[in-house]
Amino acid sequence: MSKSLPHRPLRPATLLVRGGTNRSNHAETSEALFLTSGFVYDSAEQAEATFTGAEQHYQYSRFGNPTVAMLEARLAALEGAEACRVTATGMAAVHAALLSHLKTGDRMVASRALFGSCHWIVSTLLPRYGIQTEFVDGTDLAQWESALSRPAALVLLETPSNPMLEMADLPAVAALAHQAGAIVVVDNVFATPLLQKPLTLGADVVVYSCTKHMDGQGRTLGGAVLGSKKWVDEVLQPFTRNTGPALSPFNAWVILKGLETLALRVNAMGRSAAAIADFLSERAEVDRVLYPFRADHPQHALAKRLMSGGGTVVTFDLAGGPGGAPGGAKEAAFRFCNALRIIDVSNNLGDAKSMVTHPATTTHMRIGAEERARLGITEGTIRLSVGLEDVADLIDDLAEALDSAGAIDSRAAE
Repeated sequence: MSKSLPHRPLRPATLLVRGGTNRSNHAETSEALFLTSGFVYDSAEQAEATFTGAEQHYQYSRFGNPTVAMLEARLAALEGAEACRVTATGMAAVHAALLSHLKTGDRMVASRALFGSCHWIVSTLLPRYGIQTEFVDGTDLAQWESALSRPAALVLLETPSNPMLEMADLPAVAALAHQAGAIVVVDNVFATPLLQKPLTLGADVVVYSCTKHMDGQGRTLGGAVLGSKKWVDEVLQPFTRNTGPALSPFNAWVILKGLETLALRVNAMGRSAAAIADFLSERAEVDRVLYPFRADHPQHALAKRLMSGGGTVVTFDLAGGPGGAPGGAKEAAFRFCNALRIIDVSNNLGDAKSMVTHPATTTHMRIGAEERARLGITEGTIRLSVGLEDVADLIDDLAEALDSAGAIDSRAAE
């Protein structure tokens, strides 16, 4: 019994609060939580009609649920997608997007700058099923051209990438992929749907970890896959229904409430991230700062063309230890992390609380030293997810930790 929204286009902040709302006959203000595994029918005939598709009726929460459906509708409206299906985690979303589309004998191409678990799926899991995979440097259009000069079924990339914030020329890659017969799947977690719209840039499918900015308060896990109605209904949905990576109604409800403040949080976190990137660039203990909207970012012009903001993550490299001793950068990185008093050490991101992680020993540990070197991840690399604390307090915390990181160990100096 919800009022229908105006037919005119609505802005993101409005969609984040109102999109997809479907009130029950009780006319509740907040979205209702339908914490149920199944549904009942008026008759055996209605049950049969539901299973044949002749009648629309909820069957089982693994297939669909009113709370989950509201989240899917809200995300689709925000993304500008025809359809959305949510999953239990972000990795379930990536896995479903790939395995629902690919089959034995297919070939896919991926940017090597992927989150560690995504890298494992492409490098290790898919070949087990007879799917050929090829990695390219996502920033090198010539490598994309070479890899996509032959037929392919799917292209996967992150832009900006985790953790080095590399930008890929998505429109150019998408054009090459479509010529090769591939669909383009983009992990848009770092940009969020507020700062980048991959579907308008040539992508066919967008995936998210809703655990990150969408919940944004460290409470629940969730994922989302968005694309055309035809692809979602005919390719993705049979896979998710029968393999079961369903999002619980409770988690869907939590993420729905998180979306209401997404624009406020992402905008505030982005402003703080930009200020922190500038601060870090002035510190002698920092060798390199990566932030897409800084002029010294390697793909700064591309980032400004594809994104409306620089995002909430800053990545930087600490200088090595005293005298450049082996392991000095890792020592400095650990000393820095351990000296922080406000910012938490955690491998999550997009949270209201600021967090740092050391990718070489956490999120990207299992891809190996050689692959990390190709990606530019050093023993001194730190990924900082900027939260909602006062930016002055964050800068003070970083300054004190950098003082500790840069301090010469008295034992090493002897």
